[in-house]
Amino acid sequence: MKGQEKYLYRAVDSTGQTIDFLLTAKRDAAAAKRFFRKVFRFSCNPIPRVINVDKNPAYPAAFRELKREGILPRRVRLRQCKYLNNLVEQDHRVVKKRTWLAKGYGSFQSAWRTLEGIETMNMIRKGRVRWIVKGDVSAQARFVANLFGIAA
Repeated sequence: MKGQEKYLYRAVDSTGQTIDFLLTAKRDAAAAKRFFRKVFRFSCNPIPRVINVDKNPAYPAAFRELKREGILPRRVRLRQCKYLNNLVEQDHRVVKKRTWLAKGYGSFQSAWRTLEGIETMNMIRKGRVRWIVKGDVSAQARFVANLFGIAA
């Protein structure tokens, strides 16, 4: 955005379903902690056994703090490996393609709104909406039409 880099945190489960995402101005322990809190706030997002992340040094600090606060149970492990987060990177490809087409954003708010729409449509397409099966394009179109009050 206007020549400054922003960071998109994304959580994807082992089946490739997008769990949550967060756009931040910094990539530090506070941002990582905020993202983990957001992901595990809802009961529909189960606590995993292992969390795979890249080699960013902010993750272990945030992870230790969340364990200390009791948000994450002791049994959860953090695994930092360059190649084990390939599932996230492959899923991120759709978002990168759409944001690249925009050729940059003027403000943080416009970037956040656009990414929210891209991620939401991607989640609908992947079957994250209850009672809509992955691959049922007509049901997805009806859902979006009902959501926005559009005649389908």
